[in-house]
Amino acid sequence: MAVKCENGVYRQENGTWAYRFSILIDGRRISRKKTTDENGKQLKTQKQALKAREAAIANAHIEMKRTKKISRRTVKEVFEEYCEKGRNDRKYQTIRKQDSLWENHLCEKFGKRFIDDISVAEVNDYLAGLYYTDNYSYQYTESFLKMFYLIFGQAYSRNYLVVDEYNKLCVNKDTRIKMPKLKSEDDTDIVAFSREELKKMDRYFEGTNAETAYLLGRYCGLRINECYGLKWENVDLENGTIYIDRQMQYQKGVVMLVAPKTRNSKRTIYLNDFMKTYFHKIAEQRKDDEEKFAIHRQQNRKMIQDIDGKMIYSTDLVNCLFDGKIQTINSMKYHSREIKSKLNIDFKFHHLRHTYGTLMAEMNTPAHLLCNQMGHGNIHVTQRYYIAISKTGIEVLKQNLNRL
Repeated sequence: MAVKCENGVYRQENGTWAYRFSILIDGRRISRKKTTDENGKQLKTQKQALKAREAAIANAHIEMKRTKKISRRTVKEVFEEYCEKGRNDRKYQTIRKQDSLWENHLCEKFGKRFIDDISVAEVNDYLAGLYYTDNYSYQYTESFLKMFYLIFGQAYSRNYLVVDEYNKLCVNKDTRIKMPKLKSEDDTDIVAFSREELKKMDRYFEGTNAETAYLLGRYCGLRINECYGLKWENVDLENGTIYIDRQMQYQKGVVMLVAPKTRNSKRTIYLNDFMKTYFHKIAEQRKDDEEKFAIHRQQNRKMIQDIDGKMIYSTDLVNCLFDGKIQTINSMKYHSREIKSKLNIDFKFHHLRHTYGTLMAEMNTPAHLLCNQMGHGNIHVTQRYYIAISKTGIEVLKQNLNRL
């Protein structure tokens, strides 16, 4: 039985607190009775309950004012307004991805619907259909979920959704739209190459045009766009470091150097002794090539727009052929096919990054240092490498079990 208390708050049998109120706002009665604050946390003290009640009453007044101004908009109108006013700070690839999802999927299905007519169940059913029926990957389906959060968030911020509806769609963990249950056969874990596979690939890439990019992925954990966007001016041979502050991308069919994936992607990478020796070797080779193939390099080099808008030559890039021809992120596709065919290894460049992170974690590299080297924005992403199960890790586990 709840204990009565003044000021609209009371203590419950389990020791937690609750509040209630019933007020008139512009002739309309608003009643609330809750045991949690606006963030969903339980009220453990009378003081917390009083504070939560005051906040709830204030929000009720604000919401009544918002409700008067609510204008109905279709999903298409919300998205178009966002495109016009709300994404000027978004990166080119993000805009392309959003436009693709909208034009190829969401516009036809939801474009003409009023934003406040769409229910949680309807969106959940749509996501389930994409994943289970259309067999889209879990990661790709998740991009649809993010689009829905984006659109509903924009609608709420522009007064096209009331707070209760927005909370139900996007905030309340019990009711909000969410991803379908992961299929048992889906693998979203980190994929790392074994040491035997690495030895085979070391031999395969040695002496090829893609050797430098491969080694940057293997020993530095770089993303493929970062590898091909690396400039010689960012290589410090004396200190044995490289600085990542840009990446290569295709934008409207044109190769450009742009800002890296995230703010944390800007970082200084420390090279091991093997990579220091390797970079000294290719730096010397570059000097020789500049003399031996001077005419070829002048004829073959291409102009590329750098991150600051200035034009540079392809010969300024680390991953450039001896004759000045540019190498791009597409240069690795041929090798992926060859490795699959000749070595029976499912090669994806990004798995080199996974392998780098896994091996560094196995060697007990402090998580905060590995997070910095990999350019992660959140250390929780890095910590996945410490719980990923590799073949080496399984062998260690078996040895330890036999020692029990």
